[in-house]
Amino acid sequence: MVVDGLVPVRVEKPSTAEEVAGLLRAAAEAGEAIVPVGGGRALGFGNPLERFDVALEMLGLNRVIEMSQGDMTVSVEAGVTVEELNAELAKVGQFVPIDPFNAPGHTVGGVLAAGLSGPLRMRYGSPREFVIGLRVALPDGRLASSGGRVVKNVSGYDLNKLHQGALGSMGVIVAASFKVFPRPLHEVTLEARTRDGWTEAARALELPMPPVALELTSDGRLLVRLAGTRDAVRRMARELGWPEAPDEVWSEHSRRGGRVWARVSVPPGKLREVVETFGERATWWASPGVGVAHWVGDIDAEGVQLARAAAERTGGTLVLIAASVDLKRQVGTWGSPPATLPWMLRLRDAFDPKRTLSPGRYLS
Repeated sequence: MVVDGLVPVRVEKPSTAEEVAGLLRAAAEAGEAIVPVGGGRALGFGNPLERFDVALEMLGLNRVIEMSQGDMTVSVEAGVTVEELNAELAKVGQFVPIDPFNAPGHTVGGVLAAGLSGPLRMRYGSPREFVIGLRVALPDGRLASSGGRVVKNVSGYDLNKLHQGALGSMGVIVAASFKVFPRPLHEVTLEARTRDGWTEAARALELPMPPVALELTSDGRLLVRLAGTRDAVRRMARELGWPEAPDEVWSEHSRRGGRVWARVSVPPGKLREVVETFGERATWWASPGVGVAHWVGDIDAEGVQLARAAAERTGGTLVLIAASVDLKRQVGTWGSPPATLPWMLRLRDAFDPKRTLSPGRYLS
C-alpha cells in the first residue's frame, strides 16, 4: 500500500469499533501517523502526507447493524461497500443514493470521509444530507456517537457533518446510519449525442418533472435518468425525444476516474464558463443541474491555476481528487484557504492534538 509515495511500517486490520479505537490510542501514545483506508478508491485525495506509519484497513468492519424497512433507516459499519449496502436494501425495495465515481468498491466510511457524491446528487442531495447518525473512533481511544438511528433526531450539535469530508483528520468513522429511499416505481435512461450539449441539458432541466440525474461529457454525450410513475416517465421521455439506453450505462459512467483528476463545484449557471477554461481537448464530465464537473487527463499546474481562479471568482472551488505529489505541492489540493481555516485548525487540534491522524492530508 502506497500513499503519496509513502509506504507504512505496518498494516492493521481491525474487525470491531473497539479495536479501531484501541489502535488509534496506541498510535497517539507512540507518536505514530495512522491513515484509515476503506476501499482504497480515493487514496490520492488530499495534500501529501507528512508521514505514514500505520495503515488502518477498515474492510473488516462489514456488518449491517440494523435495517428498519418501516422507519426507512439503515445502520452499517464503515467497511461495508456501497454495493453491498444497496444489495441488502434491494431485498426490501429500498436504496441509499450513493453513487461515487471510480467505482465499484468504495466503502461507506470512505465515501463519507472523502465527501464523495455522484449523478444522483441532483435528485437526492449529497450523502451528508441523508446521514442521520455517525459513530467515530477518536485518537484518545474513545468512541463517540452523534445523531441517531431515527430520522427525527435533531438534538445537540450537528457533529455528523463535522467528520464528513474531513478525510479522517479528526476521527475515524466506524459506523453510519442513513435515511433510505424507496426504489422508483419506474425508471428509464435516455442518451443523446449532440454538438450543443449544454443547450440540450438545459432543456432537460426544464422538464415539468426534473430528471433524477443528468450528465454531460466532453465528447458530446448526454445521459438522463427519469424516474416516477410509468405514465409520467413516458411523458418526459417523449418531450425530450432522445433514444432510450440500457440502465447499465450508469455503471459504465460510474467507473470514470483518472490518475490526475480535478473536481470543480460552482453555481450551476457558471459551470459551462468554468469548464471552458479546461481547453478544447480536455476530457471531462459534468452534472449541469448541480454545478459539478470532473476533469481528468493531461492536467498541469498552469491549467489547474487557470481553472481554479475561474471557479473561485464564482464563489466555487477546484480540488484535486488525484494527482502526483509534485503537482499537489505546486498548486495545493484545496485552493485558496477559507475564512474559517483558523476555526478548522482549532477543531483539529482539539480532536487530534498530537496530529496522528493522516497528518497534512486535510489540514497542515
